[in-house]
Amino acid sequence: MATLTSDVAYPTAPDDCLLSGEGIPVPVQREVYDNGRIFDISHKYIPNMLSFSVEDGLGEFLRLSLSMKNGSLVNVSMMKFSVHSGTHVDAPGHVFNHFYDAGFDVDTLDLEVLNGPALVVDVPRDKNITAEVMKALNIPRGVRRVLFRTSNTDRKLMWKKEFDTSYVGFMKDGAKWLVENTDIKLVGLDYLAVAVYEEAIPIHHVFLRGRIADMLQEIILVEGLKLDGVPAGLYSVHCLPLRLMGSDGSPARCILIK
Repeated sequence: MATLTSDVAYPTAPDDCLLSGEGIPVPVQREVYDNGRIFDISHKYIPNMLSFSVEDGLGEFLRLSLSMKNGSLVNVSMMKFSVHSGTHVDAPGHVFNHFYDAGFDVDTLDLEVLNGPALVVDVPRDKNITAEVMKALNIPRGVRRVLFRTSNTDRKLMWKKEFDTSYVGFMKDGAKWLVENTDIKLVGLDYLAVAVYEEAIPIHHVFLRGRIADMLQEIILVEGLKLDGVPAGLYSVHCLPLRLMGSDGSPARCILIK
């Protein structure tokens, strides 16, 4: 198949692409762009996508409210699903009711933190992220955005329909060590939660209570990342949540650029 150029906003289909029976080009689905320079690290939303603490997946979340097949002039889709599905960000109001009431929603998250230089690191396999693991990773001071790839990626847990409580995540001592000993302000992980299942809420508290004046920093959490096939190293990350006023989280499209 011919390569599509990356400098065209809506490239035309190449001459040798597959065509449907009506002669309509088949859409090209890509995860990597610009000859390996740009990685899409967001998961696609599909009915079989896993959902937190359920066995039967996200379910049907998209429907046509207006359909051209039924005589409408346009197709108009409507969707309904948890804002903490797939690749998403958490706001402080997710786990703190006083922040929720005060309006600390996803629209208050700092876009400067959500976009900029980022380090992709490999966590020792089959290990939760403890203080000891954080020390061993030896992340330099000054690094503000880190995406942690764990055995969740190797096990393809984000690709499975059933939620798996054995996923790898941060332990409380690891989260506390990160907050107190690094300059990291964005934490990304390759499952629906950055924290281990058994201590998910207390660990989220460690990361998200940064709105309190005496804390060292606020951490933005990006969960459900797709890090398959992404070499460890330094990138520019771009992560944009929807501007959902009043929402404690939001789906996000995240990419890495070499």
